[in-house]
Amino acid sequence: MEIIDGLLRTFVVRKNYQLGLRKVIRTIKSSIQVKDRDFTEGSINTAIIMLAIPMMLEQIMESIFAVVDIYFVSKISVNAIATVGLTETFMFIIYSLAIGLSAGTTALIARRTGEKNRKGASNVAVQSIILSSTIAIAVGLFGYIYAEEVLRLMGGDEVLIAEGVGYTRILLSFNIIIFLLYLLNAIFRGAGDAAIAMYSLIFANSINIILDPLLIFGYGPFPEMGINGAATATCIGRGFGVLMQLFILIRGSSAIKLIWHDIKLDINVIWELIKLSLGGIGQYIIATFSWIFLVRIVSEFGNTAVAGYTVAFRVIVFTILPSWGLANAVATLVGQNLGAGKPDRAEKSAWTASFYNAVFLVFVSIIFWIFAPEIIAFFTQEVEVIREGVRALRIITLGYIVFSYGMVLGNAFNGAGDTVTPTVTNFIAFWLIEIPLAYALAKTLGFGSQGVYASIAIAEAFLAVMLIFLFRRGKWKLKKI
Repeated sequence: MEIIDGLLRTFVVRKNYQLGLRKVIRTIKSSIQVKDRDFTEGSINTAIIMLAIPMMLEQIMESIFAVVDIYFVSKISVNAIATVGLTETFMFIIYSLAIGLSAGTTALIARRTGEKNRKGASNVAVQSIILSSTIAIAVGLFGYIYAEEVLRLMGGDEVLIAEGVGYTRILLSFNIIIFLLYLLNAIFRGAGDAAIAMYSLIFANSINIILDPLLIFGYGPFPEMGINGAATATCIGRGFGVLMQLFILIRGSSAIKLIWHDIKLDINVIWELIKLSLGGIGQYIIATFSWIFLVRIVSEFGNTAVAGYTVAFRVIVFTILPSWGLANAVATLVGQNLGAGKPDRAEKSAWTASFYNAVFLVFVSIIFWIFAPEIIAFFTQEVEVIREGVRALRIITLGYIVFSYGMVLGNAFNGAGDTVTPTVTNFIAFWLIEIPLAYALAKTLGFGSQGVYASIAIAEAFLAVMLIFLFRRGKWKLKKI
């Protein structure tokens, strides 16, 4: 009888496991389908999966643009590679504007969606398109006229400028495509249509991958455009992604439909977008400039240190893309649930996603600690660079368990419409703590580049602690937008 009971229990456990696994698989499949969903009801775990998976894939798709371009451009010349690097560095300003505006748009769209005010959400979408297009046109005119001066300002010599100015002029002149790609995806994310944002980037990337070699090297009937071909392919690819997004919005296949005959300038909404976006822009600029200062300090210890840190940093950025997907999902969940008058559900969503992120990043940090030499060696065979990269990877990821909460809660504030709090905490952590601490540890106390890596882990941990404390206070629940 005991044997029979044991077999029955084993069968029940196995059956429950199979049912649970099937449910997870169904949820994952459903997450990448375009559907109109209500994230203010039902399981929070399911809502997180539904939003996070397509947002993770969206992040990966966006990173592929740069990887593909640099792969093909590297076959042209050293100057071509340098041109891409210098232009991309200046483009951080444009990315800051686009991402900041996207953060404000996501917060407002999510709030109106949670309120079941679809007309209001549509109005926000229209006003954000008007605002972003106006900014992009102004930046585009500047880029077209001053492309050479931009490269010269970034340190390019006259030979490089002569060879690469076309690339820079094309990307800057058509920056409206970048603005709209980020912005329209922010609209979809705020409305909970994360799968649409993912598919638009897959579409854009596919076109870019196909056109890059054709336009750079002039295969078949295509002209050989060199480095200009890379810029052209990127703009065309992203442009088709934008057209796909606009088609879906106009057709009304998503939760939001653009009703063009109702279009009119709404100064109040535009002003709200500007106020929210300034915080998002500030967060990105603060983080970017802190990274530039850290690279400058690391450079004091030679090219080997810079190379090792650069490789480790790229590995870290790529591996935390799933974490950014979770963070973006929380921004939508917090915004929608506050709009629906469910602040407790919004808070629970943030803490749940933070816990999942912590589990994921602890697992990643263990992998990095054990296999750091093999991971860094995949990118370089230089022994000293490998040694430096291993140090950077291991030391920086020591702060992952706390950093995981900071990532998610920072975006939870953004989703609530409180973009000021993450901006202030970023300023304190990165400019008042990280940079001075990096210099003190590296130069004054003589820890060298390892002091810089330690300052990153300490500053990120301090940032997370500040955000946890402020999030627990709950003032973000009272934010009206």
